Amino acid sequence: MPLPKEQLDVIAGGTLAHYEGRAVDFREGTRDHDVSQNINALLDAIAESPSASAPLTILDFGCGPGRDLQTFTKLGHRAIGLDGTASFVEMARVDSGCEVWHQNFFELDLPAALFDGVFANASLFHVPVAELPRVLVQLRETLKPDGVLFCSNPRGSNSEGWSSGRYGSYHDLEAWRSFMTAAGFAEIRHYYRPDGLLRAEQAWLATVWRKSV
Repeated sequence: MPLPKEQLDVIAGGTLAHYEGRAVDFREGTRDHDVSQNINALLDAIAESPSASAPLTILDFGCGPGRDLQTFTKLGHRAIGLDGTASFVEMARVDSGCEVWHQNFFELDLPAALFDGVFANASLFHVPVAELPRVLVQLRETLKPDGVLFCSNPRGSNSEGWSSGRYGSYHDLEAWRSFMTAAGFAEIRHYYRPDGLLRAEQAWLATVWRKSV
């Protein structure tokens, strides 16, 4: 069952306040993170669609301070960011020069069939299990036919709750697959990060999905 608005407001408010209070430190601490493997996974999957043509239109869902918006733009694509943290939205607009939407994940207003791809890097794990089906369907509907959704989330044993001021949901592969297929996506591939480590040391699950017809 969907959560009552009052509970969603508490989850969103607490998590966004956590990032708001650490916005500058977060930008500096993540500025040099190498997520090229994830960006390439999204773009390679889009390239497999016969209807896709450059420049692509990409939604960076949970764009933070805008690091990856800059990468997509340098690659020649049209990138649009979305984040719920006001400071991140301003940083992303200034640093990337891209259009950035200030939207709460629980109150999305997305255009239909606009994007070739959605890049949800370290963002969807902030969505509670009860709200995840609704959010995934909204992301599916904002994709063009054959559009691609990339997700990278900290993996876990299907638990959720508060940790260090942020709300998170931590899924294993099978649980995540069930949510994604129920929302109308077909799996393209998955892998674990960071690359080159033992599985027990790979804290992140990356998955790539195509919008089903």
